[in-house]
Amino acid sequence: MDGFGVYIHIPFCRRKCFYCDFPSHAGEEALMRRYREALCRDIAAKGSFCLSEGSVRTVYIGGGTPTALLPDDLLAVIAAVRESFRLTGAEEFTVEANPGTVDAALLTHLRTAGVNRLSFGVQSFSDTLLSAIGRIHTAEEAEDAVRMARQAGFRVSLDLMYGLPGQTLADVEDSVARTAALDVGHISAYGLAVEDGTPFARMEAEGRLGLPTDEACGDMYDYITQELPRLGYLRYEISNYAKEGEESRHNLAYWQDVPYIGIGAAAHSYWQGRRTENEAGLRRYIACIEEGRSPAREEEPPSRESHMEEFAFLALRTATGVDKRRFCETFGCAIREVYGEAIGRLQAAGLVEESAESIRLTALGMKFGNRVFEEFLLERDEVHGEE
Repeated sequence: MDGFGVYIHIPFCRRKCFYCDFPSHAGEEALMRRYREALCRDIAAKGSFCLSEGSVRTVYIGGGTPTALLPDDLLAVIAAVRESFRLTGAEEFTVEANPGTVDAALLTHLRTAGVNRLSFGVQSFSDTLLSAIGRIHTAEEAEDAVRMARQAGFRVSLDLMYGLPGQTLADVEDSVARTAALDVGHISAYGLAVEDGTPFARMEAEGRLGLPTDEACGDMYDYITQELPRLGYLRYEISNYAKEGEESRHNLAYWQDVPYIGIGAAAHSYWQGRRTENEAGLRRYIACIEEGRSPAREEEPPSRESHMEEFAFLALRTATGVDKRRFCETFGCAIREVYGEAIGRLQAAGLVEESAESIRLTALGMKFGNRVFEEFLLERDEVHGEE
């Protein structure tokens, strides 16, 4: 193994955003210390388990809001990672942060502890929109947090959203301009998806969400995909843009079929061809660790067919697409032996393009990625090349 990623999940927030269906919890501060202790025990166990499998490429602490933890608890988790895993040569150590939960002292502590990249969930630079989606920070606080982070020596990524209730193209244009003025290295831009069980889903069912029209969302998407490259942010994945050398190494590894270990409640792992998901409930996860039981549950048993699908889906998300040589090395056959008809249909529709080295999405394919991904599903009862 050439190396692997480590993901640590912190399932706490100061307040749950109205669109969020991620495994995170507000109002559970009483569990933070027990969770930290369980997490550190799990990190130590996983580090021992993985020690013979090579070095860590990247570490990513996400959530939730990792910076919602008390600073001492977050720093203890980081110290446990450094003590338990072989980080020599690690390229990237990222912590997600909410602009409303950091100050200069915390940033200094994180940088001293070895964190070199911060990912800020900003979403918008309109205070009206931030309040409407349940964020706890203001636009000014976001700008201040990014400036402090850059001054402290971090690589910085910033998240934006479009298609929000009441959002206009002018709002998106302003957020893009203010993001570029901060000179961050990486920008993620996500369209709003209204997920079941969220406050936004209830508001939509009651007819009071006020989403932009599909045409307006399309205009926002087109503006982002044209303006960010003009500003020097190259699109390297469907939702991600970066200046040269500022791509997220951790997320690139997900899309390139690199193994990773997930630690914490609801964290996923991809290890030795198997995918597992940890117990999602905070108390259930803590109980597993305290009682010496594994919190991991195996997902759908892996097959050659499902591996092919995932290999294709994930690689197609990137600008470089599916590496035909790697596909052949991984599965022992050419990609056209499996997906030749699908590739032909997608080429005719202008959604993919092929070179001697790769199959990748066109600009139109990036816009309608789900249509492309459907073509790469294989019949479950008919694995190509196997009985």
